[in-house]
Amino acid sequence: MKKRLLAAGLVAALLLPGCKSPEKEFEKDMGAYLAEVEAVGVSCAVVKDNKVVYHHNFGVKDLATGEPVDDQTIFRIASISKSFTATSLLQQVEQGKVALTDDVSDLIGFKVRNPKFPDTPITLEMLLSHTSSINDDLGYWTTIDIINPDVNPDYAKCYNDYEPGSGGYEYCNLNLNMAGTILERVSGERFDQYVVNHILRPLGVYGGYCVDSLDKSRFAHLYDWDAKEGKFVDNYEEAYAPRSEKVANYTMGHDALIFSPTGGMKISALDLARVMTMHMNYGTTPDGVRIISEESSRNMQVPRSEPEHYGLNLWLADDYVPGVTLVGHTGGAYGLSSAMFFNPEEKYGFVIICSGSHDEEGTHNVLHQGIARMYKYFIAR
Repeated sequence: MKKRLLAAGLVAALLLPGCKSPEKEFEKDMGAYLAEVEAVGVSCAVVKDNKVVYHHNFGVKDLATGEPVDDQTIFRIASISKSFTATSLLQQVEQGKVALTDDVSDLIGFKVRNPKFPDTPITLEMLLSHTSSINDDLGYWTTIDIINPDVNPDYAKCYNDYEPGSGGYEYCNLNLNMAGTILERVSGERFDQYVVNHILRPLGVYGGYCVDSLDKSRFAHLYDWDAKEGKFVDNYEEAYAPRSEKVANYTMGHDALIFSPTGGMKISALDLARVMTMHMNYGTTPDGVRIISEESSRNMQVPRSEPEHYGLNLWLADDYVPGVTLVGHTGGAYGLSSAMFFNPEEKYGFVIICSGSHDEEGTHNVLHQGIARMYKYFIAR
């Protein structure tokens, strides 16, 4: 209870007196909501006309110490990480090292076929759009070999009953761990190092998938709410578990999943906003840093399934702002929820990350409430 009151108190302490500026109005309105749901820590940013016009932090990054969230705070952003994996592979497509239409069996080193449809190739595009017919029924954390028929006799449980690429869709983390494995095999670089070298460093942002290469003092603790015990549960040890021992015994082209290509990116809200401007401008930042081609970037934003409107690890969403379609992705793990959504035509977008809350409907509600308020105060007026 004491920790809950601490979280609420620190959020409430950030509320400012009534003011007509959009910044102060947003902070008062959003701060009141976050205090109501007892959010632990929140970081957000607004991009308008291709510039970060506002950013703010609420609450704490560690309930035990009360240290506040600041612009340097890094969060494990969960499934937004998938967009980095897809962007990396599209770089390889542009270099001619791989094609979206390539058979995954030829790329990953073992046969990848839905046994119910043995003559239908599963392509890289299907992995990145979750139309592969692959599922997470056997998990996706332990080894890529759970779907390898030469290793796992139960591999068929990894497949659904519909034909790959036929219009069926199931969001599946194993798809992206396989994609990360393929990235290593076609690029010759370790997955986490590739993303740093070819996306983060060129953009001038700090972050990565490898816990051991980052400043741990900047990590935000991530919290689940335990309703039975009436307290927050700190998931720090699990969310930021060291990888040094596994890296020491690493096999290239096989072990990429230890970095979680599907959810392991650690980055701040401000730096994620910088990445977002690249997607918003179809592969090139407003100051001219090109990460992927316009063709590739637009391709990421083309839906492959209905009604999900999911492209290549970006999707079209119309449930954040009534009457407005935004492009982006969300994430959720260890109590955290994250969102990155933008309008590529009007050049605005939002990033919001919440490290946990006492919300009966889940921390994901903070994303909806935050984006709606950021749109109201900074875009619509």
